[in-house]
Amino acid sequence: MTSPLEKMKYEPVIGLETHIELQTRSKMFCSCPVVDLTSTPPNTAICPVCTGQPGTLPVVNAKAIEFGYRVAAALNCDLAERSVFSRKNYFYPDIPKGYQITQFDEPIGLNGSIVLHTSQGQKLIRVRRVHLEEDTGKLTHIGKGSSSYSLVDLNRAGVPLLEIVTEPDFRSAEEVRLYAEYLRALVRYLGVNSGDLEKGVMRIEPNISVRLANDPQLGTKVEIKNLNSFRALERGVAYEIDRHIQLLEVGKKIKQETVGWNEETQKTVSQRSKEDAHDYRYFPEPDLPPISVTRTWLDELVKNLPESPWVKTERFHKQYKLKLSEAWQLASDRSMADAFEAVLQSSPTLSSRVVFAWITGDISAILTTRGLTFKDSPVSPIQIGELLDLLADGGINQPTAKNVLLEMFSSGNSPRAIVIEKNLGQVSDQSILANLIAEVISENPDEVELYRAGKINVFHYLFGQVMNKVQGKANPQIVREELERKLHQ
Repeated sequence: MTSPLEKMKYEPVIGLETHIELQTRSKMFCSCPVVDLTSTPPNTAICPVCTGQPGTLPVVNAKAIEFGYRVAAALNCDLAERSVFSRKNYFYPDIPKGYQITQFDEPIGLNGSIVLHTSQGQKLIRVRRVHLEEDTGKLTHIGKGSSSYSLVDLNRAGVPLLEIVTEPDFRSAEEVRLYAEYLRALVRYLGVNSGDLEKGVMRIEPNISVRLANDPQLGTKVEIKNLNSFRALERGVAYEIDRHIQLLEVGKKIKQETVGWNEETQKTVSQRSKEDAHDYRYFPEPDLPPISVTRTWLDELVKNLPESPWVKTERFHKQYKLKLSEAWQLASDRSMADAFEAVLQSSPTLSSRVVFAWITGDISAILTTRGLTFKDSPVSPIQIGELLDLLADGGINQPTAKNVLLEMFSSGNSPRAIVIEKNLGQVSDQSILANLIAEVISENPDEVELYRAGKINVFHYLFGQVMNKVQGKANPQIVREELERKLHQ
């Protein structure tokens, strides 16, 4: 393990390549459907085009082009009116053609940026390029040693893929993880990808190097693959940083290579030497003309982009007086953020902090338990607002509100209807509560004596006894004040 002093001597320099599958109905260059690899039998969503049969010709998917430009625009890229597909030549079992159709020197977007809110403050990350390509097949490796073999599933071959390449602007594993979380939120907002890292539809590959602090010369980079969670991404980057520093401390050189992350050992494993661009022998794809779009089309696309998750975070922070971390918690999930604002719009007198607490607390917990999102919740924001209005007005108390919420999810009825039907209205009549408190004091003389002798924790027991007498429906503030007054008489 690298010591803190050793870490201070060095500076990590990290760039990211992120591959995002564009969730169109069909593949990039053929009409085969884009399917879920986890539930579709292998090699059933294929055709002569995506399996690279001789004599076949690709046809560009227009929706994939639109999706790609939407992401590039949201990342503040310079959008190209002309882009060109090229052939990237390499042989691998998951590339049936022996080459991949991608974009090289004329991509759809260049010179973008994204601002992160890190623990050290704001950090600008430059986006070098955004380009379109086709995905490869999927390899499954079976066994070990001489008896091992690999299975190839070409269902993924030809799926539209967007690659986003950053400049080497990251200096910590925290920044890398935060960028990945921002990017996942963005592609979900744009409706182009589900962001499910565990399913491989979003794959983040960091290129890591380490150099002496203040040294302008970049170190040798190592790329990590097989990172299918934010946790694995952060741990893999931190592990490689430590490994590089340890090697440099003993005078060893870093080998430029591609490594894989092993979740079981929490270590990286060497896979192959890292290729450079010239190894791929790029040249323009002869079977596809350049992609041309108009500036009018691009301007309209930019105009119709939704508010980005980081802009929404800033707005929630300022408009609703939430902490930045709270604002991001909402904004990172578009349907949750929409529900939050819809509740406040339906019930404008509610406190934004109260709505935040219920949206991110009890309501989120119920939805998660039922495998639902805010988008497909059976309880509408208007109903949530009605429930919280009842609570704020003193019509029900907090425990009752939670029970009513559960009933709303089960029956679909409005909160007011549930309160009336089940007689759940809060008891706030001071004379009724005073009589109940007198009964509890009379029934529990030993506990009352202990409280008056200084055992103040007994108060909670006596308070609970009063609440039990009205099935938890009493106004807790009135009960607390009246009970304290009676006990001190």
